[in-house]
Amino acid sequence: MSKKNETGYLSAKESRRISRENRRITDQLEKRHKRKNVPESEYLTQMKDPNNALEIENLHTYFFSDVGTVRAVDGVSFDVPIGKTVGVVGESGCGKSVTSLSIMQLLQRPQGQIVDGEIRLNLGNGKCYDITKTPTERMQNLRGNYMSMIFQEPMTSLNPVFRIGAQLDEVIALHDGEGKSKEEIKERSIHLLEMAGIANCEGVYNMFPHELSGGMRQRVMIAMALSCNPKLIIADEPTTALDVTIQAQIIDLLKKIQKENNTAVVMITHDLGVVAGMADDIIVMYAGRIVEKGTVYEIFNEPKHPYTDALLKAVPNLKNENKSELRIIPGTPPDLIAPPKGCGFASRCQYCMGICKEQSPEYTKFSDSHEAACWLNHPMAKEVYGIKDIKEVFEDGK
Repeated sequence: MSKKNETGYLSAKESRRISRENRRITDQLEKRHKRKNVPESEYLTQMKDPNNALEIENLHTYFFSDVGTVRAVDGVSFDVPIGKTVGVVGESGCGKSVTSLSIMQLLQRPQGQIVDGEIRLNLGNGKCYDITKTPTERMQNLRGNYMSMIFQEPMTSLNPVFRIGAQLDEVIALHDGEGKSKEEIKERSIHLLEMAGIANCEGVYNMFPHELSGGMRQRVMIAMALSCNPKLIIADEPTTALDVTIQAQIIDLLKKIQKENNTAVVMITHDLGVVAGMADDIIVMYAGRIVEKGTVYEIFNEPKHPYTDALLKAVPNLKNENKSELRIIPGTPPDLIAPPKGCGFASRCQYCMGICKEQSPEYTKFSDSHEAACWLNHPMAKEVYGIKDIKEVFEDGK
């Protein structure tokens, strides 16, 4: 824990102490990742449900900085069934993207490290790896072949000095090029561009990234993600900075690809409209933790956490018959270096009770698929507010 002086700043001595301690921790964790010739038995595990493509259990991902340890992901657990889409939503900085980077083992190391938990990836035929224990040299084979990622900004993911075709060819040659000629690899690349809904496939194959529109570049990224027929696709804000028409096309494309290949998808986004149109289940994250999860219907029609309710009410309504003002969530997210003692949302919650600032709420289950971590769902809250159901509180605004 970092100690700040009266002005709220760390002293140089304290900063050096934190830096030394963090370097000691990260050095130990890095040694585990960089080991060579690790026996498969060390990271071979079993899925709890063979119908899942991915299972995340009690994941803790921290960033070790000179001012303290940032608990970016703090105890996250959820499953992604085969052929289904799970949407992960929340404000910027809530831990969505860090969760996706943890799955891919693409954290900015050595500062970013998975310190606890399991990430079980279903490889098929009864085989499963725990990603948190899988060495770096083995991860290079898993990325692309079994799981792939569509990044938020394709212009920063595509190399600006190489043509689109060369970049696609490289991915195929690296992961699936054994025994294939250059002509066969090129044919596969052009076919992938066609699958991604690009009409002038051969023309785009010979273009540079800057010659394409934002929507076309995103289609190229989708083609690249599909190059080795992965079982899991992680889409991190795939429609950001695209107009609504192109957004709809990208979502339709992902849904089509998912249906044809029975691929599992993790959709990371802050856009509730995107998850409403594509996801089967929704995970709501706040301050590195899951505050609510359920099916699309349950989250949109029966929210059980004040943060979920606030997110839904913050979405602009074109009808707006009452001409009400656009709602905002007051305050700012908590400091993840020194997180609050109780519920992370307590300081911004209009329904906050005394216990909310003292003790973290446990999950309350409402169905097999729906649960939320909020004291409002506890019997004592019903005594405080005199209610039968939390929905009454949200409808009254208090």
